[in-house]
Amino acid sequence: MQLCGLMLANERVTLRSRLGFIGLGYLGSRIARRLVTAGFPMVVYDLDPAKAVELAALGAEVAEDPGKLTSAVDVVLTCLPDDHAVQAAYLGTGNVLNSAKPGARIIEMSTISLEASRQIHRAAMEFSVSALDVAVSGSTASAEAGTLTLFGGGDRVVFEEADAIFSAIAKQWFYMGPSGSGVAMKLVVNALLGVGMQAIAEAVALGSRLNLPRDLLLDTLAKTAVVAPAHLGKLASVKKHDYAPQFPLRLMRKDFGLILDAATQFGLWMPTTEAAAAINSAESASGIEEDFSAVVHRMERSAELEDVLPPVA
Repeated sequence: MQLCGLMLANERVTLRSRLGFIGLGYLGSRIARRLVTAGFPMVVYDLDPAKAVELAALGAEVAEDPGKLTSAVDVVLTCLPDDHAVQAAYLGTGNVLNSAKPGARIIEMSTISLEASRQIHRAAMEFSVSALDVAVSGSTASAEAGTLTLFGGGDRVVFEEADAIFSAIAKQWFYMGPSGSGVAMKLVVNALLGVGMQAIAEAVALGSRLNLPRDLLLDTLAKTAVVAPAHLGKLASVKKHDYAPQFPLRLMRKDFGLILDAATQFGLWMPTTEAAAAINSAESASGIEEDFSAVVHRMERSAELEDVLPPVA
């Protein structure tokens, strides 16, 4: 039950709970759409008002600013690009924490640093607000299909009470531990995601140099046990030379930075990740909005150049 519009400490989130969603980018817009169509009363906000038009047509209310959104809802979800955007929303001009109702819940879904995640959690406690970091793993296609994987950090009871939200957007969700643990697991997963994509890029370039037919090479790779499920869809897109962003290269670059910063903090050497990050960064330098699988295109171009460059004396 709700009392005077406030969520009680041990209350489960239900379809009657009013949700607010801030950040309608590649993943956020699709997650918010799933929640609206699941039947949750929704308020949405993005810096670009045009991104809220489709959700408004589905029945969501569009807020003028994050603070007004927060004051009108029981649960605030955010899906933002980086530490700066998250900190601005909660602690800066977004005024989210200062506007939250006592007893409100926060589900922060951005891939950010552990320090920023824990900072939001500590600040939320000062406002009598429960904060979870629930990191998202999956592509835009997974978000549309409601088959994301979620990694949660924070209070376990609060996490379990939000399963109505999770079941609308994900096929599986895991409680990983205290505040920051969800983000930590996402960095582990994305280290494998980024390194794996670079490994595929190099393997495809090798196949090209060995004169394997490109389509046959990619089709056969997709049927082997060595390609992870997360990369299978990328092979189909690469086959068509389609690098339209599902998980943008610039966000993978940002995640590589978070991963390597964490490694440095704990004195961990990650040479393979460092090499993959360097190729990702070089491809990102073009400024073109591409999918992170565009490193395949870069390695194929590199292989083709071997045919035209003169031999080294």
